[in-house]
Amino acid sequence: MRIQDEQGASLVEFALCSSILFMTLFGIFALCGALYSYVFVAEAARDASRYALVRGSACTGFSDCGITSAQLNTHVKNFAYPGINMSNVTASAAWPVSKDPGNLVIVTVTYNFPLNIPFWPKSGSMMHMSSSSQMTISQ
Repeated sequence: MRIQDEQGASLVEFALCSSILFMTLFGIFALCGALYSYVFVAEAARDASRYALVRGSACTGFSDCGITSAQLNTHVKNFAYPGINMSNVTASAAWPVSKDPGNLVIVTVTYNFPLNIPFWPKSGSMMHMSSSSQMTISQ
């Protein structure tokens, strides 16, 4: 005796197909958020290096002349980008020679982006992003 009733088959097919569709859709959303975060990291590195290049050893006119790496980290953490968890952002600066005009300042900004994709084995893991920018100190 065969069972000819297929009333629940479409429900099972919809459940299987929709789970794959939603996983793909939310994965695309998560990767777009990661791309947005990387653009923030790159922009923050460029802005922080511009901030540091005018605050070298010959700086005048600013309250924070002779900037340190900790002051630069505070400057970057004060950015107000929506959707960015600023507690996961760190910035560091390096002066290979000195803080005198004509020398380089190298700024590195890192961000740990929380990657959350439903049904993905590594969901909840952090994606490490980093960007560096170097400019010549002008004052």
